[in-house]
Amino acid sequence: MPHETVPYALPPLSDAERLIKATAMREKLAGRRTCRYFSDAPVPREVIEQAILAAGSAPNGANHQPWHFAVVSSPDKKKAIREAAEEEERRFYGVDGDKPKASEEWLEALAPIGTDPDKPFLETAPWLIVVFAQRKGGIEEDGKTQNYYVNESVGIACGMLIATLHEAGVATLTHTPSPMGFLRELCGRPEHEKPLMIVVAGLPAEGATVPIHAIRKKPLSQIASWL
Repeated sequence: MPHETVPYALPPLSDAERLIKATAMREKLAGRRTCRYFSDAPVPREVIEQAILAAGSAPNGANHQPWHFAVVSSPDKKKAIREAAEEEERRFYGVDGDKPKASEEWLEALAPIGTDPDKPFLETAPWLIVVFAQRKGGIEEDGKTQNYYVNESVGIACGMLIATLHEAGVATLTHTPSPMGFLRELCGRPEHEKPLMIVVAGLPAEGATVPIHAIRKKPLSQIASWL
């Protein structure tokens, strides 16, 4: 089908240069860690803007770009998000005397990471980036046009967002309370958008640590096969 095009271009590199760049990027991203202890030190808005623009360049279904990033810095709004998220987390862990929503197996899997219902980082960190998947809207965001491969597209965009923030020296955490419909209301987003995650962004607190369990990564032989 006829369509307009522009030239596709990549910088000319030798195979050796490609390997050097791939290795450097792998080493850089291997140092990325989820942070659960944030400082309240400010991070410039411009840094967050550039990271979101990078995320917005992600590959996606039909170039509909089915994402929206609601960026929260208001203390009152962050407090409201924390309160709503912790209410769901208490149900998840069953800390109020009710049966946990999570299975025993799930809770056992989380134990080495040390998570619990308390989410102070939702108030402490300077930025909460609430990521919404747009089920409808198209590139014009008319709220009607069908979007395609929405979760896949938004997932790739989130990876690019986190990688860019890491490159900028900003710590991140992905938080996914369940259910998280409250985020739509708190962020003033339309019904056809589905909240997927909160990306917490800021600087690590002094003395911040990472669980040993999180350092363990599968080797190449386990995560790839060559056919």
